Amino acid sequence: MTKNLLVLQTQLEPLVGNYWTSWMKLIIGTEGNIMTSREDAKKAVKTLLGYLENNVNREGLLETPTRVIDSWDEIFSGYTMDAKEILSSTFNGEGYDGIVLLKDIEFHSTCEHHLQPFNGKAHVAYIPVDRIVGISKLSRIVECHARRLQNQERITKGIADDLETHLSPLGCAVIIEAAHGCMRCRGVKQANAIMSTSSMRGVFFDKAEPRQELFQLINN
Repeated sequence: MTKNLLVLQTQLEPLVGNYWTSWMKLIIGTEGNIMTSREDAKKAVKTLLGYLENNVNREGLLETPTRVIDSWDEIFSGYTMDAKEILSSTFNGEGYDGIVLLKDIEFHSTCEHHLQPFNGKAHVAYIPVDRIVGISKLSRIVECHARRLQNQERITKGIADDLETHLSPLGCAVIIEAAHGCMRCRGVKQANAIMSTSSMRGVFFDKAEPRQELFQLINN
């Protein structure tokens, strides 16, 4: 079945573009695996509830499986977003060659190891060559990566990879600070611990001066 779906994708994708690609990813996954159906997902949630309580049919839990899956459609909406499409909306930079920084982008994500939430803020910067991207797209690319099962390191690298690939800037930088639920409510129980990650590319990696200017802009 997977093989047939992949053949169908190859035949139809040139006609319907990214909408087909996003839909197919939901059906067969990014690695060609058949995805769990919505009904099976709700049954799985009910099974997990049965691990916690011996009466999963009480009033307060009857609609919980549906509510959980409905919330997941929003929480994990990054799987339906396409980085290339997000960053394709560019404008003439009109000779601007300084740092473009969008800082304090709030985000929420979910740890893939414990299914615990983690949240914080991201700082995303790049130095354009000819084209600049719409400022909302920098926030959108963070959402694209954060609204998935994730770890913070992968989000940081993924955003930088997309900026580098689709904008071809002189340099780009991503800095993320986040608090992790898997550390706050279990295990070491460090409620105030903040994890920081960064990825520097191009001139931000090679030269101290633009890197220092970036840090000054973030801290102002």
